[in-house]
Amino acid sequence: MSDSPQLSHFNASGQTVMVDVSAKQPTRRTATASAFVELSAAVLAALPANPKGNPLEVARFAGIQAAKRTADLIPMCHPLPLSHIDLQAEIVSGGVRIRATVATTAPTGVEMEALTAAAVAALTVYDMTKALDKSIVIRNIQLEEKSGGKSGDFHRKKTRA
Repeated sequence: MSDSPQLSHFNASGQTVMVDVSAKQPTRRTATASAFVELSAAVLAALPANPKGNPLEVARFAGIQAAKRTADLIPMCHPLPLSHIDLQAEIVSGGVRIRATVATTAPTGVEMEALTAAAVAALTVYDMTKALDKSIVIRNIQLEEKSGGKSGDFHRKKTRA
């Protein structure tokens, strides 16, 4: 076997499997993911007066709910007891920046929960504003950092825009 990383969701026969984490020790694990919803100036100006309600607050609730339902959406994800979910949606130049942080004390990490929260929050911003503009773009759904677990910590390197 090589020293290079291997995909964990396949057995020796190449069949897709759910990873057995029963022998792993529960430890504190966190993950933060982000997404960006690119909106026109007109949509950004209309955000506070949206007749469906505050899109950023609805997106926040949707992202929190999505993190809790990740195992229902991603077939090989383990259902995890989440101890904390924080989702922020902030108006910035050109759109809405979303940042989701999830924590657990479990035998496997919460990267997928954080990514799912950020993605669903971004989709919710789209849903809440699509009546004004169909050209909205969701960009850069990505893991920003994670801590805990066998693979150790990860921090995305900042790149120049």
